[in-house]
Amino acid sequence: MRMLSAALALAAAIGLSATATAQDYPTRPITMVVPFAAGGPTDTVARLVAESMSKTLGQQVVVENVGGAGGTRGAGQVAKAAPDGYTILLHHIGQATAATLYRKLPYNPATDFEAVGLVTAVPMTMIAKPGFAPKTMAEAVDYVKANKDKVTYGNAGVGSASHLCGMLFMSSIGTQMTTVPYQGTGPAMNDLVGGQIDLMCDQTTNTTGQIKGGKVKAYAVTTKGHVKSLPDLPTMQESGLKDFEVAVWHGIYAPKGTPKAIVDKLNSALDVALNDPKVIARFADLGTEPEPKDRRSPAFHKDFVIAEIAKWKPVIQGAGVYAD
Repeated sequence: MRMLSAALALAAAIGLSATATAQDYPTRPITMVVPFAAGGPTDTVARLVAESMSKTLGQQVVVENVGGAGGTRGAGQVAKAAPDGYTILLHHIGQATAATLYRKLPYNPATDFEAVGLVTAVPMTMIAKPGFAPKTMAEAVDYVKANKDKVTYGNAGVGSASHLCGMLFMSSIGTQMTTVPYQGTGPAMNDLVGGQIDLMCDQTTNTTGQIKGGKVKAYAVTTKGHVKSLPDLPTMQESGLKDFEVAVWHGIYAPKGTPKAIVDKLNSALDVALNDPKVIARFADLGTEPEPKDRRSPAFHKDFVIAEIAKWKPVIQGAGVYAD
């Protein structure tokens, strides 16, 4: 009985300590790991959200770029971090696709994290170098099929959003192009603008300015509906690619075991950020918008990741393209 009483007392003390810690949280800066290079589209989203969350939490949310291995290096770092709320992850769709792309992934995207909430689902655009001959998406598809050995498609590396979109595109038209992987979105975009590669599919957060500035040729958006910032662009489905749809959703994660009270505080700060007029306006400039309220909860986010893993698994396995 004495041992049982002592055990119960210890459990109660630990529970009270965890509650007190969660109530005080945060007492120091929080590191938000972005598993890609600075200046890319995911980094842009992270910095907008981090700035607003810092105000709500009363502590600085510092963005740390930990690139490499298609986003898995940074995600793996967070998976192994202390579950105290001071190291969190902002990742895109690659959090789900990595489960299939990497056959020896050192962490489980579905079980090794606490989902904090979805941030935004960024549309993508199919774009080409300025002098690319086809005038429409339909013409581009025909051109690619007729010149598959000559046409080059650039992406930001294996596992990147541009890689996934390109893989889905090639699967949809039944034609493989010569793929040119880069170390990040910036170098790929620079070569597209400079005419060194022919095609690229990337997030509106990275392409809207280039399209409006006339630096690239834009063919279509990858979502079902039109994008407000690019109203004249047709959808891929309108261009003849039936059921072609992909958006690069972003979410925030904490290491598995992070107390629910801390996850809830982070979620509340995220909710405030996504209602911030400045964030909303900046997102609009980049061709996206915050996730609706009903998609921001940790519970919805957790189920969504599991569903996305199941959605992309057959696409990746069908293409037979793996990162390891």
